Amino acid sequence: MEALPGHRPIRSFVLREGRMTPGQKKAWETLWPVYGIEPDGKTLDPPTLFGNTNPVYLEIGFGNGDALLERADRDPARNQLGIEVHRPGIGHLLNLADQRSLHNIRLIRDDAVEVLRNALPDASLAGVYLFFPDPWHKKKHHKRRIVNPAFVDQIARVLRPGGFLHIATDWEDYARHVLAVMGDREDFVNRASHDLFIPRPDDRPLTRFEQRGQRLGHGTWDMLFSI
Repeated sequence: MEALPGHRPIRSFVLREGRMTPGQKKAWETLWPVYGIEPDGKTLDPPTLFGNTNPVYLEIGFGNGDALLERADRDPARNQLGIEVHRPGIGHLLNLADQRSLHNIRLIRDDAVEVLRNALPDASLAGVYLFFPDPWHKKKHHKRRIVNPAFVDQIARVLRPGGFLHIATDWEDYARHVLAVMGDREDFVNRASHDLFIPRPDDRPLTRFEQRGQRLGHGTWDMLFSI
């Protein structure tokens, strides 16, 4: 998100470094050089990063990486790029990617807003996933929500024609916020057939948190927009 001169940028996340297991620490030492990307202010070239011209799909804030890993394992012909700031989750995904000998995964540890703005070229992505972003449910914190017009401008720029944005949330208010932001766009089409929302696709596995929420009667809202 943009910051005024002399002001700190407004972040959509709070960096809380959880405790890393010995295995996750080792993954950082041995596997980050294999899967990790350091943009360093440069524009990335996806074919060079992955060693092929296969389509690239980005997941923003992948947590422990369960959904990203499943997509990468299911379809090796699709490249999966992930952005996350929390090191334990990245370490978890590094270990699993190595155990499965997956070569179609690359990871970035940085603010996704900065990566979108500065590191990804135009029309370079086939799809973008944003699952369960922080809802920042208090009204005074709504300015921290990652889905806003400037963010969607960048998504539109990096998606190739026919590309999509898939967002899932377990906060109905946030779902309505997303629909309000996307409803003002002429460059995106809501792909829900009979409703504003779509059923959970197979490539978005249920998380433990989501399963617990379902047992408690909590809802989940999936939204799919294409350009």
